[in-house]
Formats: sequence, structure tokens, C-alpha cells
Amino acid sequence: MPNRFLRAAVTRALPVTLAAGALLIGAIPGSTSVVSPAAAAGSAPVALTGKQLAASWTGPLSTRGRYIVDAKGNRFKLKAGNWDGAQSHYLGSGDENDPANNQAGEVSHNIPMGLDRVPIAKILADFHALGLNTIRLPYADAMIDDESTVPNSAVAANSQLRGKTPLEVYDAVVKALTDDGFAVVLNNHTTTYHWCCGLDGNERWNKGQSTEKWQEDWQFMADRYRDNKRVVGADLRNEVRRDGTDDPNWGWGNDKDEYAAFEDAGNKILETNPNMLIIMEGINWQGIPQGMFSHGRPMLTPVRTLSNTLIKSDKLVYSAHFYGFTGPNHTGASGGWQNGETNDPRYRDLSPEELENAVNDEALFVTQEGQHFTAPVWVSEFGTAGRGQTDAKEKDWFNRFTDILVNNDTDFAIWPLVGWADANGKPNDNWAALAYGPDGKRTGLEDGGDWRTASWNKLVKSNGKTGKVAQVNHWNMLATNVADEDASATMRDKGDWSEGNRKGSCPDTERLIALGRSNGTGLCTDTNQPAKSDDSWTVVTDEHYVTHGDWAGGYNKLECPENSFAVGFSDDGGSMRSLVCAPSAEPLSTNGRDVWFDHGDNKPSGGGSTDSDWAAGYYKGQCNNDEYIAGVGFTWKWSEHGVPDVLLCRPLN
Repeated sequence: MPNRFLRAAVTRALPVTLAAGALLIGAIPGSTSVVSPAAAAGSAPVALTGKQLAASWTGPLSTRGRYIVDAKGNRFKLKAGNWDGAQSHYLGSGDENDPANNQAGEVSHNIPMGLDRVPIAKILADFHALGLNTIRLPYADAMIDDESTVPNSAVAANSQLRGKTPLEVYDAVVKALTDDGFAVVLNNHTTTYHWCCGLDGNERWNKGQSTEKWQEDWQFMADRYRDNKRVVGADLRNEVRRDGTDDPNWGWGNDKDEYAAFEDAGNKILETNPNMLIIMEGINWQGIPQGMFSHGRPMLTPVRTLSNTLIKSDKLVYSAHFYGFTGPNHTGASGGWQNGETNDPRYRDLSPEELENAVNDEALFVTQEGQHFTAPVWVSEFGTAGRGQTDAKEKDWFNRFTDILVNNDTDFAIWPLVGWADANGKPNDNWAALAYGPDGKRTGLEDGGDWRTASWNKLVKSNGKTGKVAQVNHWNMLATNVADEDASATMRDKGDWSEGNRKGSCPDTERLIALGRSNGTGLCTDTNQPAKSDDSWTVVTDEHYVTHGDWAGGYNKLECPENSFAVGFSDDGGSMRSLVCAPSAEPLSTNGRDVWFDHGDNKPSGGGSTDSDWAAGYYKGQCNNDEYIAGVGFTWKWSEHGVPDVLLCRPLN
């Protein structure tokens, strides 16, 4: 989120690669009903009633490839806004109840904005009028344990909320939203009550609290709304970034590893509430923002070679934030290097082609179908100032950026939805889509005088793909070189099934189809997936089941029992230790072929995830899509260290 100092501290990371990305800008795969940017601009969106919106979709939500779908398999595009306040507007010093010490002079009292000025039913009606179907609802972890009651003045227009704690007000807001047909995404914005984002003590999920406490809080929230199928997602953490001394990372396996922390939290949330989408924002900023140091905004770029695998493969959504005043290597700060400003271009400085390529390189490449990283991408924050905006570059950026969202059929959420206005209707925060005066009078995007209206209407009225979305094949990577990656609920229940070794197992709906050599990586799929029987799974540690000939002469072999297929493995520094095998419900062929990959990649040209590298820098062996892994061969001779060299691939038919 932007602050009144234009994020004078730090925000995102990594140099952008201004090259043609995998995603064709302007191309929307699949059956679509596209409204062009020019055609969509103009009139306001049709405002659905709560009853109409509720009837238009069925929870819970899941994913199919790059799309989010409802329980009936119909596309559900997140047309969203951020209703903030429960994370606090407090800037961190002085009296928290003094407007001067709060963002835009707005005191939120740690509850969603506007409840002091407008009845909640009116706020929701105004959300409908904007064409929204989803609300991102930020909160601070502090809210969960806060037993204080909000002052009556904070809910003056909603007397039914008097005497409630911030969490109880949050509950009431969630219920009102979902009763009125909206999907709600819970967003863990900060740890403490504090306006984000800078060097504010909220830079990571475990700043000011332990990772365990953060995960427990998420499980508490997931369980709290478990019975409400319109609470659709857990947006794990807002804008992870460098603190005063340390960068977050993606895959280093330490206490600052966002990749591992988010995956572990996501699986625990799904074990608590299997209905939730797990929404993971990429790294927002790394490095010291000065010319002599490497610095930048990676966002989702690390996902190209290290993507997440959850116990439910249809629940992962990635997200990213874009603001014109920030940039691929620009913090968004102003005022010189002393304030963290660099000479790097901001997004608003980029040419149309550069901006399209930057957005693709940092986020939208993830929507390429058939890859290990394929998932929906939600731009869960973007925005700029409306009334009173004088920066021509900001206006141009907003218009071009909303065109990118339209052309790529991207899910979105504007920041922020609700703010205050003075008695004359002048917004305190001119970024807000809706500003309410002391008497409740609205100054909004659709009320005239806001230059953003045409671009907003263009965006919110563009549906892209609608209707049924076909089932897709999944390709998910395992990376035991980072940490244990037990994506199988069955194997997670078994505890430490290969003591002292790194463990990787596919989601229960998938099987292992490929391995990387030396680095503990694997690839899972449900393509042509055989049904499993109810028999016990087997952890193979020796050659007990090698009963159909020596298919890799002179090599050690791990082979699944007859009529079972590999679904996982364990290793020690890349050296094979065990193979996990699941029983098939139908007989499987015992004929097979060796797939050697000790001297180079050996992958089928028509296999999955062929345009993405799930074992970067290492040889890969992969069975055909209509085969299963029945065994793995390796050797300790010739200083080979027991790394996998050959797969035994057998036909599924």
C-alpha cells in the first residue's frame, strides 16, 4: 500500500528482464468473451444486488490452470478491492488516536474504514456499484489477541457493533460481506497495528513474532471461518521485504525463507480448512537501495525455477503488487538516496513495451499453461491518486496498466476502497475509490470528477474468459534440497518416514514422473493418473522388490512392489535413500524401459513442464505422460555419490 511519504522506506526487488516473456500480451487462452479496452470504457458497471451476486457463484473456490473457478467449475474472476483499516492507519509514533499520526489523517481504530460514517449496508451497496465481487480484507495479527473494545465513535453509523473487539467487528464485516454475495479474502497485512510498508517492524511474517505464532494465528483464522464457503482465500502476508539488516529469500532454507514458510503455512491452513485458496505474494524488495549495492523487486521471478506444491494442487494462487511510483529496482521513495531513492526507472517511466514486459517477467508469466509453476496470478494491489492528481506520468501509467490487466484477463484488486472526505467532499486520501464525509455523503469513482473512472469501468466490465473451465493436468515440483516437501497428506500422517533424510512426496492425487540428478528435485503429475487402492503404501529402501530382471546392471536399484507406482522419495544431499510407492487399483504392466540421465537431460518432447526448468542447472530424467516410475537406479562407484542416474519407466496401459 502507498503511504503519505510515497513509501520513503523500502518496498520490492530484482532487476527486471526486459525481454519477451512467455505470456503473449493481449492473448487470452481458451474460450473467451473479451471486451476490448476501448469498448469497455464509458458507462458504469451494472450493479448487482447482493442476492444476484450470491446466485452468480458457488463457494468454495479452487483453480484450474491459470483460472480460479467456483464449486461448479465456472470461472470466477476476482474483481476486487481492498477494504483496509483492520491492520491500522497508525504511522508508528505519537498518540495513535491523533489524526496527525495516522495515514491521510484517517484513524481506523483497527477496524475496516468507514463504519463511523456510513451504515455497512450502504458501504456494501457502493461496492456493488463499483462492479466488485471480491473484497480483500487486511488485518494485523495483533487483532487476534486484542481484547479491547472499539470506541463507540468508531462505529457511530453502525450501533450494532458497539462494545465489540476489533476481531468481533471483523467477524461482523465478514458476515455482512458474504451474506451480500461477496467473496472474502483474508489478508495478513502486518504483525502489529501499523500502516505498511517500510522499516516498520512488519517486514516479514516472523518480525515481532515467531513463525510458529504466525502459523497458529493463520490456523485460528482459517478455522474461525471454516463453515463460511464465501470466505475463499488466505492471503498469507503483505509485501515481504528487507528489514534493517536482512533480506527475505526464496529457497535458502533458513528462517527468512519465504518459499518454505509460505508452503508450510499453506499446508497447515489446508489441513485446518481445505476450502481455502492459498495466496502467496512474491518477495517485494531485496537489497540496500543505493547504487553501489544490488537491489530490486523480485516479486514472482523466483517461481520460474522454484514453485510451491501444496497438499491440494488446485488451491495455489500467486499474487503481486504494482504501483506507478515504484519500479523493478526503485523503492518508490523520493527525496534522494538518504530516503532510499535510487536512479532506477519507476514503472511509470517505462515505455509501453517495457512496462508490458516488466509485468510479464515479474508476475504474469506464471499463467503460462502446462508448467510446474502454472497458477492464477492476482494483482492484489494497484492504484493511484484520483481527484487532484497532477502527475501526467501517473495518469498514463494507470491507463496503460489497466489495459495490461484487461488484455491478459488478470484478476485484480484496487487499493484502497474506503476513505474519509471532509465536509466539502474533498477526500483525505485521494487514492480511495470511495470517500465518505462526516455526514456520510459519498465522493466516489462513479460520482463524476475522477479521471480514473474510464479506466476503472474498462477494467471491471471486461470479463475475459467466462463459463466452464476445462479440467487441467497438474505438474508440480518437489525440492528436497530446500527442506522436506511432503505434499502427500498420506505421508504427512506417517511422521518422519525416512529418518535423517530429506523427504519429498507428491500430492495424493498425483504420482512421481521425473527426477533431477544430484539436487533432490522431482516432478509430479496427475496426467493419466491411475486410481489408487486402499492398500498400504510402501517405503522401499533396498532391492527386495527387484523381481523382473536386472534392468540397470551394476547399479543399486530401488523398485516399487508389483502393481504400485512411485509417488515420492527421500535423499541425503541428493543421494537416493528411499522410494515411496502407492498401490494401484488396477494391474500395471511389468514391461519397462530405462531412461538414463547421467550424462544429459532425457525428457519426452511432449512431456509436461517442458518450457520451464524445475531442476535448474541439473540433468533431468522424465517418463512419458502415459508411463509411471517403477524404479530408480544409482551407484556409489566412480564418485557418483548415489545420485539418481536412471529411471525404470513402465506403461500405464
